[in-house]
Amino acid sequence: MKKLRWLVALALLIPLNLVGVSFIDGPACASTPREAAAAAAPVNVWLAGDSTMANPSSTCPVGWGSQFGALFNSGAAVKNLAVAGRSIQTWLYEGNVTSTKDSSGECVLSSTTYSTRWQQMLTGMVAGDYLFIQFGINDGDTNCPRHVGTARYQQLMTMMAQAALARGAHPVLLTAVAAITCSGSTAVKNRGFVTQTTAAGSATGSPVIDLQTLSVSYYNSVKLCPNNGDYTSGAVGAFFCNDHTHFETYGAQQIARLVASALRSQNIPLAAYLL
Repeated sequence: MKKLRWLVALALLIPLNLVGVSFIDGPACASTPREAAAAAAPVNVWLAGDSTMANPSSTCPVGWGSQFGALFNSGAAVKNLAVAGRSIQTWLYEGNVTSTKDSSGECVLSSTTYSTRWQQMLTGMVAGDYLFIQFGINDGDTNCPRHVGTARYQQLMTMMAQAALARGAHPVLLTAVAAITCSGSTAVKNRGFVTQTTAAGSATGSPVIDLQTLSVSYYNSVKLCPNNGDYTSGAVGAFFCNDHTHFETYGAQQIARLVASALRSQNIPLAAYLL
């Protein structure tokens, strides 16, 4: 009997966790999809575009891509390789687009060697990443090297989307963000290559964010028209630089939010990383 009492006393001194007893009532809570996404290795969000997307080199212009990263949790990392003044072709073939047009009216390439920025994307892009492509502003230039015809534009955007897909990444195509052009009290569309962007999306099964339509609708919702053409004051001055095209920081933030909202409304999976 004394021996039995001694064994009972000894058992009471052993920590319950050492014998597999848990104080947790019920199964451990599973993480939510948002928490799981944040805990995983960051998904890279690559941006290819022009000045309306690019990181700023001064206080103005500020591209919306520079404000995009702030809208995501730590599960997504924005890598903005947009460059001011580029068409889709000069972005892809920097230094190799001549000032001469061929018989079809397209700018002649002196070499098909890709720019270092596109090579960087192709090397760094992995399965699960995203590639956002937005051009169509400088491409309408009638002069080379920036000029790009509609068929060539569609071809190049399709090629970029296919390159992302081949790496297991997800292309997202965007129409060009609108400048502020007023017809009386109404903001109107003013960008081209919309049909070609949509066609490239259809050809590759890629989502298309119609940023031109979204931006014009936003301009109307906040009544940026009519205006007297003064881009230095008032609501228009707070949104745009001293022109009708480029954004102040505030304007870039609003455009970035339009893109983020489109991720949600179009059920693009990257939306899971938004704050």
